[in-house]
Amino acid sequence: MSTDALAADRALLSRTSTAERVAGILRTRIIEGYFPPGTRLAEDAIGSALGVSRNTLREAFRLLSHERLLTHELNRGMFVRSLTAEDVVDLYQVRRFVECGVIRTVTGPHPGLEAVAESIAAGESALAAREWRALGTANMDFHQALVALAGSPRADELMSGILAELRLVFHVMADPRRFHEPYLARNREILEQLQRGDGPGAAETLDVYLRDAENQLVQAFADRLADRGE
Repeated sequence: MSTDALAADRALLSRTSTAERVAGILRTRIIEGYFPPGTRLAEDAIGSALGVSRNTLREAFRLLSHERLLTHELNRGMFVRSLTAEDVVDLYQVRRFVECGVIRTVTGPHPGLEAVAESIAAGESALAAREWRALGTANMDFHQALVALAGSPRADELMSGILAELRLVFHVMADPRRFHEPYLARNREILEQLQRGDGPGAAETLDVYLRDAENQLVQAFADRLADRGE
């Protein structure tokens, strides 16, 4: 079989790979809270900052739109997506399937627990420094580390997308410290259960934890609508 046609696709492959890397950078920034919901992403400014072409950046935007992180508004441009209470319910349902399913299988020593412990330590440092966005990021890292215990690249990729969407949800909380701080102790409780090899118990603890967080966020959306008179 001739490879001439594939050779002609070389430039397309290079551009797509760059677009994926750009999408990864922007996705990370969304997870870290640098781009709140409703933020307009200016092509010229972002393209110049990253040193990429407009076509590459638009391909990255397309990838992130497919991940439900960005949305295009006609004649206005690309914006970071604003989520709803319905999105919260769906995201937390998936989180319970994935996270609880993974840690339930931990019944003995696991090398991945070191990363889980490091994320908790980072959260405690952020709390001490009163860096609330960093506290939220450390909490995200905790949950990513839990899923990483499965040793599955597909599960890791799925969780990364979920966490990026969740960062957009968390902006609904007026006081990020009040939302994130209480979960630090609960993170440590889950870690201690996993260190004892009690994966099933940790899964039950996490299930309650996630349901509590979901209820808080759904209530925050309801309060926001009430404040707007909607």
